[in-house]
Amino acid sequence: MDGSCFEMRLGIETALRRALPYGGLPGNDSPQMAFFDAATGGDLRRLRELASGKDAEEKAWLADVCIQGLGPLQAAARLGRVDVCRCFVEELGFDINAGSQIGVTALAAAALDGKMDVVRYLLDNGADPNKKDDPGSVPLHCAAKFGHHEAARLLLSRGASVDIAYFHGTPLHIAAYYGKDSVMKVLLEHHADPNKVSEVLGTPLVAALSATCEGLPESTSLKCVKLLVECGAMPIQIAASCGRRKHVDLLFPLTSPIRTIPNWTVDGILANAKSKHSKPRDEEDDVNTKVQLKLCAEKAVKRKDYRGASMFYTEAIELDPTDATLYSNRSLCHMQMTEVDMALLDANTCIELRPGWLKGYYRKGVALEYKEACDVFMAGLKLDPGNAEMEKALREAVEAMKKDHFARKSFKPSD
Repeated sequence: MDGSCFEMRLGIETALRRALPYGGLPGNDSPQMAFFDAATGGDLRRLRELASGKDAEEKAWLADVCIQGLGPLQAAARLGRVDVCRCFVEELGFDINAGSQIGVTALAAAALDGKMDVVRYLLDNGADPNKKDDPGSVPLHCAAKFGHHEAARLLLSRGASVDIAYFHGTPLHIAAYYGKDSVMKVLLEHHADPNKVSEVLGTPLVAALSATCEGLPESTSLKCVKLLVECGAMPIQIAASCGRRKHVDLLFPLTSPIRTIPNWTVDGILANAKSKHSKPRDEEDDVNTKVQLKLCAEKAVKRKDYRGASMFYTEAIELDPTDATLYSNRSLCHMQMTEVDMALLDANTCIELRPGWLKGYYRKGVALEYKEACDVFMAGLKLDPGNAEMEKALREAVEAMKKDHFARKSFKPSD
């Protein structure tokens, strides 16, 4: 959908309104409809004339009409009419954050069709990027749904909350469900949570996988899935449980073998997922098994068998994917095996599950380069200012950064 589609629908509605008694709206000769038509038609002279001599309450009445879900200011914004928006805000004194009868703001309307001049003008003049409409969505959801990555980037640079959610989910859920990979890249660059759960869509990964049932091309879904995997989503079992063989094929080379799946092939993973769906699970058995796996992992760590320990922790995570300590411990194992990317992934998951737990920040700091590590250790110290282990890690990171800085300064091309 784009502005031309909206303009066409608006034109059809106007034609019907003029031909028939229509939907209980004010008549075509009413000041309200004249005001709406002047706004959408860009007739500034007529706008000023209709608003002349009216106080704030009378102007609000004049704008109290809703067509296609939008009032005159919001409709003008969606059509990209910067001059009309400027007139509303700077000359006529309308609230830039005012919503239509269903709560849609001018900023959200402009974001729907990626009208960058209007988006920029509104943000420059105090529009709130996080103001919700009646259902709870914000301008970033609008940009995400229709793939307007430039609008999404601008909104984020002006304070839009990347993980703000309504009942369908975050902007990342929406972009994944509609296959808008360009917006997904922007959101993920701004650290959108790839594992956040929505009651309606599940995780962004599930949203991308399930969208193929609603007509999203599989090639588009695969692009979205790959982006999520690269940013920390762990999807192969979810893909298998959804019966998406093509997704499992794509993810197979990116995924380390899982000990509880004896036949580590695409067919084996799919068969394992199918068998799990057909069996009822015993929660008490799962708890006991998890305890045993943790004990086995701890013993493996003591004998410095980090590969074995990692496999035990992976099995335990399969039984309880919400246990932050398992990810923290597996992160340690990955670092000992110099698998830095995997260590960082587990540290991030640990922080997501337990944001107030110091250990996750420590694990992440260890896995990062010096500059980033210092930032993470500082974040950890804010949680526990007197922690000696974290202070020591921070000092070591600072010293390492200094050494690296001086080494770079003294480096010569001939070295």
